[in-house]
Amino acid sequence: MKKAFLQLHLSVFLAGFTGILGKLITLNEGMLVWYRLLFTSITMYVLFRMQGKLKKLPLPAILSIGGTGCVVMLHWLFFYGSVKYANVSIAVVCFSLTSLFTAIFDPLINRRRFDKTEMLLSMLTLAGILLIFHFDTQYRTGIILGIISSMFCALFTVFNKRLVVKYDTASITFYELGVGFLGLSLLMPFYLRAFPVASFIPSAMDLVYLLILAWFCTVLMYNLSMNALKKISAFTVNLCFNLEPLYSIILAFILFQENKLLQGGFYAGLSLILLSVALQMLRVVRQHRRSVPSA
Repeated sequence: MKKAFLQLHLSVFLAGFTGILGKLITLNEGMLVWYRLLFTSITMYVLFRMQGKLKKLPLPAILSIGGTGCVVMLHWLFFYGSVKYANVSIAVVCFSLTSLFTAIFDPLINRRRFDKTEMLLSMLTLAGILLIFHFDTQYRTGIILGIISSMFCALFTVFNKRLVVKYDTASITFYELGVGFLGLSLLMPFYLRAFPVASFIPSAMDLVYLLILAWFCTVLMYNLSMNALKKISAFTVNLCFNLEPLYSIILAFILFQENKLLQGGFYAGLSLILLSVALQMLRVVRQHRRSVPSA
């Protein structure tokens, strides 16, 4: 069990490191995501084929899974755009709005009742973002991109919940990222025309960071979280992943001294967001205890 918890927290830490690498990589967000999808798709194909996990699926299933992959591709695109136009701390704080968008999209798409408590708690997060938006005016473009990123992340979460009950996670992950790569490849000529780059080839350091992002922060993170899930409940895994933005902010403060660039409005907004996350975690813990009284 100790090994499973170690794997879980390492996977959360690796997830928190993705924003840091986005800051270190000098490529623009479009090229960054394109290379991340390329390296990750190739690695997962080889790894899953060797492990016998990759299954052939019918075309309608691949298209359905691939559509969700295009959503996660857009999430990454706007997330790294937020990192580039603002900073890591702003991007991951905006990522906290995923809970609000999930509380809106899930009932609309799955035709269930709106959860008033979820909405109220998510409004605290929204208030925190609005506070940062009001006071840290230099980061407004990055905040807008971060909000759009969290919207796509919420859609991905809702759509992915439908897929996991039909297909195995290895096939879902590979086809999502593979089709996401193809989708972005089709968009790249138009993207690069709007946002031209000096070179398509990453520098030596960018290549190292991209491989770390693909191999460690995507493939290894996926394997660690899946291994942890064999011993630890999905409830505990989801609860621990709430620490991801906090890890990212601490790392950004240490590595980039972003705390010196942020004003009081950021910390006031962050306090509201952390309060919202804490209350949501407490609520989930109580619900879990009621549903599993023997625990």
